[in-house]
Amino acid sequence: MDTVFGVQYEGGVILAADQSNARSILLYQTNLDKVKELTSHSAMGVSGPNCDMVNFCEFVAKNIKLYELSNDIKLSTHAQANFARGELATALRKGPFQVNTLLGGFDNKAGASLYYLDYMAALQKVSYGSQGYASNFCLSIMDKEYRDDLNEADAVKIVEQCIHELHTRFLISQKNFIIKVVDKDGVRLYSQGADPADS
Repeated sequence: MDTVFGVQYEGGVILAADQSNARSILLYQTNLDKVKELTSHSAMGVSGPNCDMVNFCEFVAKNIKLYELSNDIKLSTHAQANFARGELATALRKGPFQVNTLLGGFDNKAGASLYYLDYMAALQKVSYGSQGYASNFCLSIMDKEYRDDLNEADAVKIVEQCIHELHTRFLISQKNFIIKVVDKDGVRLYSQGADPADS
């Protein structure tokens, strides 16, 4: 029931996710932050069961930090995506993480990049993407509105159009969304429907 989508623009990446935590017919909370910061200049929007989301995000973030401390080298967004993909592929044969992610980041040399990663460990670099049922509603909007020369405001507008479409057409109510921006200044909150700190 989760929704995650992202749009890459000229100077960064917009990542957005619904803030619902639900299982079966129960809604547990509406202020969950599903866009997790991995490093100062990368974040991962994650969908899946809450236990797998938390475990996988923390596992990836802590191992990236460990690598940086051990080797005195910061991993690029491309390297982070491939590390996450390798861990999903390894777990697939043991005890899989049921997570689908969009990983976005900004590197000084390569610029902004966005990666689509599913629970089967398929990895693809994309300009825009969506995970969950939202893809049925949002991919056509992204396909129509996306341009290579988007700025931040244009990318946010696409994300807001997707959220509006979900509020209008989607059977399941996802009233709160969190939107984060990843650019040369790092990861920052753009907007949120509910504060994740209010538990």
